[in-house]
Amino acid sequence: MALRTETDQETGVALVTLDRPEKHNAIDLATAVELAAAWRAFRFDDGVRAVVVTGAGGRAFCTGIDRGVTVPQPSSPYTIDDPLIAIGPKANDLWKPVIAAVEGMACGGAFYLLGEAEFVIASEEATFFDPHTTYGMVSAYEAISMAQRMPFGEVARMSLMGTAERVTARRAYETGLVSEVTAAGGAVAAALRAAAVIASYPTDGVQGTVRAVWSAKEAARAQAMAHAPHLIALGNLAPERQAELFRGRGGSGFRLR
Repeated sequence: MALRTETDQETGVALVTLDRPEKHNAIDLATAVELAAAWRAFRFDDGVRAVVVTGAGGRAFCTGIDRGVTVPQPSSPYTIDDPLIAIGPKANDLWKPVIAAVEGMACGGAFYLLGEAEFVIASEEATFFDPHTTYGMVSAYEAISMAQRMPFGEVARMSLMGTAERVTARRAYETGLVSEVTAAGGAVAAALRAAAVIASYPTDGVQGTVRAVWSAKEAARAQAMAHAPHLIALGNLAPERQAELFRGRGGSGFRLR
């Protein structure tokens, strides 16, 4: 199992941990299925009233899809199979509050999870970046998710700069992606404390509030997401060319912002 789930029965808080530290918690097909199943199971578990999601090992929250995964694609430019499209709580109709706790790197497909959390807490050592353009890929779902949280220019810069630049936790806080910055190693504890407070309130009111907040941006998000498959199908380089670029840039540098 690449996913650990622990529930504190006293507080009503579940901790979901991506547990592939040797792969920087990259998500393979099995992990994607486990995540979707976990979110859907929480819908029926009245003992869980809030959730924290994080990554094991401290070096990365999640680095997106595992590069070793092969995902066959249909030939039509009007459709695309994305194994990460259903890894988030909202994609699985979970309206219990979810807090993301980020230690280390969060990049690429990690934004599927960050984008569907109510808010994000990060340690001071956390960094955020989007490598898609560097490797000849369109950042669509990820950029759209971040556009719901960050100013347009900040999303555009992060999406376009690729691996050349990493957004620090402090800058992420300044631009609205992160709601709290903790000392190194403190993100999960801070997220669990916040989740316990929320879980102590009457659950119907909490879930209704989650739903209300999301309804404020749902229409624009849904319209943007509908364009994503076509943009990806038209703009992505062939997989073998992506792999060539990935191998060729293994030691490339970056700067923090």
